Amino acid sequence: MSFDGSFTHAMVHELNQTIATGRVSKINQPYANEVVLTVRANGHNYPILLSANPTYARIQSTQIPYINPPTPTNFTMILRKYLQGAILKEITQVANDRVVHLHFTSRNELGDQQELLLIIEIMARHSNVILVDSASMKILDAIKHVGSDQNRYRLLLPGAQYIMPPKQDLDDPFQGPRTDLAATIREFPNQEVLAQTLQHQYQGLGKDTAAALATALHASGDAQKHFQAFFERFNAPQPTLTVTVNNKTNFTAFPYPTSGTTESHPTLSVLLDHYYEDKAERDRVQQQGSVLIRVVRNELKKNRTKLKKLQRTLAETENADDYRIKGEILTTYLNQVVRGETAVTLPNFYDDNRPLKITLSNQLSPNQNAQKYFKRYQKAKNAVIYVNEQLEKTQADVDYFSNIMAQIELAAPKDLVDIRLELQEGGYLRDHDHQKKKKNKKQRRQKVSKPDRYTASDGTKISIGKNNLQNDQLTLHSAKRTDIWLHVKDMPGSHVIIHDADPSEATILEAAQLAAYFSKGRDSSNVPVDYVPVKRIHKPNGAKPGYVIFTGQKTVYVTPESDLVARLAD
Repeated sequence: MSFDGSFTHAMVHELNQTIATGRVSKINQPYANEVVLTVRANGHNYPILLSANPTYARIQSTQIPYINPPTPTNFTMILRKYLQGAILKEITQVANDRVVHLHFTSRNELGDQQELLLIIEIMARHSNVILVDSASMKILDAIKHVGSDQNRYRLLLPGAQYIMPPKQDLDDPFQGPRTDLAATIREFPNQEVLAQTLQHQYQGLGKDTAAALATALHASGDAQKHFQAFFERFNAPQPTLTVTVNNKTNFTAFPYPTSGTTESHPTLSVLLDHYYEDKAERDRVQQQGSVLIRVVRNELKKNRTKLKKLQRTLAETENADDYRIKGEILTTYLNQVVRGETAVTLPNFYDDNRPLKITLSNQLSPNQNAQKYFKRYQKAKNAVIYVNEQLEKTQADVDYFSNIMAQIELAAPKDLVDIRLELQEGGYLRDHDHQKKKKNKKQRRQKVSKPDRYTASDGTKISIGKNNLQNDQLTLHSAKRTDIWLHVKDMPGSHVIIHDADPSEATILEAAQLAAYFSKGRDSSNVPVDYVPVKRIHKPNGAKPGYVIFTGQKTVYVTPESDLVARLAD
């Protein structure tokens, strides 16, 4: 389901009950299109997410952790100037549209009271968050600036007059049904056609909501009462996550009539956290890690192309012995070779003296032709050694960058810092602060973030490295030699350490589940996971970050489960 006007109505109702009359204590903009206001209300801190993300635009209370940029944006500074310490009076929705107004009262620099509006417009790629002076309706700033070249109808720039988005000529369903409701139902007995008709009559009905409403209206009884009862449920929601038979996941304010399995959540915000956590994180990683992804993809493409060329060269050198044989046969039968010929057929004493045709250069003497074959043989022989060395090195580079790409795919935004550092230290990514750091060598080495911590069911501590620098730090420096090391077999994944010399079989299986979940095999079943004491782990000299070798390992097979991962998290 989309975040339609009816779901917005339910969310506004929930937030008013939770944070209305609260005070703004913190303001952050962790991502380009998202603002988090921390509102202190009823003795609790509520992080309120206002997202103008083109795909995941929404407003909700959230518990998903985020990481702030080192320098706040201009928009963040404006919000802090006007809203830090402000009182949130109420939250309202414009009719049943996806436009929400957060009404604040605060004091300006002179101590005078001022009224402010923080408006979130949830409109796909046109979504925006806008701060407006309530008295003049002048825009103080917007998370996305929209000039006249982008929108002739209205400007979304500091100092411009705020103009509402174009109003739809549709009825607000929360004001009750139209008088012609019964006639409409009779005119459109087909449920799908009725749903489409309702979308053209009432504001804020997504496709799923319209279909659910059409089903309710086709039930026997008073259509007017069915209509009112349907929308009353948005004021007393039963947040529901549904996985349909074709494996699509939808969120609704209450259970809609659809086939599939359902899962209830205590609040709409908890529901959205559960629904968006992975999707939004992937999107944020794609945005924040776009430069890293481009660098890694380019390196992968370059090395895979090189690998193919080397494999072709190796195939060509497989005929090296043919050159040696022809040279030896020519040397043996020099007296039978006439200068000026372009070919000669001689008995091959390596093949029961069967006739062998040998190509010659008519510009060379018989002996020079023989020496030419010996030189080609030596060149091909030397090439085999070089090509095999290059093949091994290039394959290692392909494996390395495939591993980094897998880490980016599994990363949270905070994990990208270490991956960026690793690529900078490897010379694959330019460090724009290099000159500054060069002047201050004490600050040159950036600290590697700490691995994630988990606790097994029996209380045993487990650590997980989320990138190569963390993996090296964890396995080679932090772990005890008697601890147990785990890693998925023959695929990219995290290093996992059980901080126990003799863990139970149950703990090994739980740690193996973590290793499988934080690997390329996350969506697979029966994933093989190797485990071995840390003392048997070794890093070859000159090996790239994260690469280790080991012996004496045992292997278990597990199917990763996200519920178990969440339960074991510290």
